[in-house]
Amino acid sequence: MKLLCLVAVVGCLLVPPAQANKSSEDIRCKCICPPYRNISGHIYNQNVSQKDCNCLHVVEPMPVPGHDVEAYCLLCECRYEERSTTTIKVIIVIYLSVVGALLLYMAFLMLVDPLIRKPDAYTEQLHNEEENEDARTMATAAASIGGPRANTVLERVEGAQQRWKLQVQEQRKTVFDRHKMLS
Repeated sequence: MKLLCLVAVVGCLLVPPAQANKSSEDIRCKCICPPYRNISGHIYNQNVSQKDCNCLHVVEPMPVPGHDVEAYCLLCECRYEERSTTTIKVIIVIYLSVVGALLLYMAFLMLVDPLIRKPDAYTEQLHNEEENEDARTMATAAASIGGPRANTVLERVEGAQQRWKLQVQEQRKTVFDRHKMLS
């Protein structure tokens, strides 16, 4: 990852700035002409110099006859645009490198996470004998996932989720089996 970023930065520094021989994608004159009489609106692009960036040099073929050219060109808005495709390419390479590194890190964590986690021998016992057997299986599962020694945020969230599931199961038994409402 660091090597790839270093190569991208060195590549940018070694590429000489070439203002005179820019590629056709790097400079353009864009004229936006609205509808005029029976002619629909249109966008014209030409690779011309900045001084020639006007309707007369960019709009080809001219959609109006000779005597309406000036009126048509007054409605058109022409802008000179310049960009550096080399810089855009370098930024994309850096962005993809960072995303790739994060994906590799995520895959690494997913592979190493089961090896890091240690099962905990703690089991939570409930006071009610009727729920003791069900609670043991759920508490053992909760303890192995993230019991009292929750080290990471993920383990704490999983532990809270398991406690919530136990509470929901207890409420269901209380409401449906014993027909008591919790208050």
